Amino acid sequence: MLTKKQHQLLMFIHQRMQLDGVAPSFDEMKEALDLKSKSGIHRLITALEERGFLRRLPHRARALEIMKLPDNAEPVESSSVSNVVSGAFKSPNPAPANDTDDNVDIPLYGKIAAGMPIEALANPSEHIGVPPSLLGRGDHFALTIEGDSMIDAGILDGDTVIIQRGDTAENGTIVVALVDDEEATLKRLRRKGESIALEPANPSYETRIFGPDRVQVQGKLVGLLRRY
Repeated sequence: MLTKKQHQLLMFIHQRMQLDGVAPSFDEMKEALDLKSKSGIHRLITALEERGFLRRLPHRARALEIMKLPDNAEPVESSSVSNVVSGAFKSPNPAPANDTDDNVDIPLYGKIAAGMPIEALANPSEHIGVPPSLLGRGDHFALTIEGDSMIDAGILDGDTVIIQRGDTAENGTIVVALVDDEEATLKRLRRKGESIALEPANPSYETRIFGPDRVQVQGKLVGLLRRY
């Protein structure tokens, strides 16, 4: 059974796809449901995905596929689509053209620094839109940098880094590494014989060396966003 907001969002998306052939933007969804932030829309869409009503198509902006409608939803004909959510939403207007519609939404898992527990990476706090040019194949996530241990690599406190998810990386790659299943950090990976070194990019910090069974690669750095 869907909540009222989940039902409203699903029917709004369905209506707009019938009218325009494309899903509404997250800003349009937020305005239609009178929510204060897009993170609420992300949570609703995730809930609809988990219940089998929606499917997100990867690496495509505004790409949603409706898998089914609620049992109490009226069949929608093109001639009557404007009445699907009568009274529930404001009349949809074309969204002004802007660059964010072409972005890909990826999860933002919060801050990362040496000594941060891995629980900080367990659930995304929100999502952010990222230009497709910063993404490669596979899954991606974002992290906010806290601290200056990678400053000489051009990674500053407050930057948002884009990580391509994976459990392997070439020697010398900047990675998100999980140490002893409890500590996540962003460092340059160096393999030295049977040991793994996590190397900072700041002479004020020491390189840490571990046995191979103590370090797990979570993903590698592929991009960076910065606000001025």
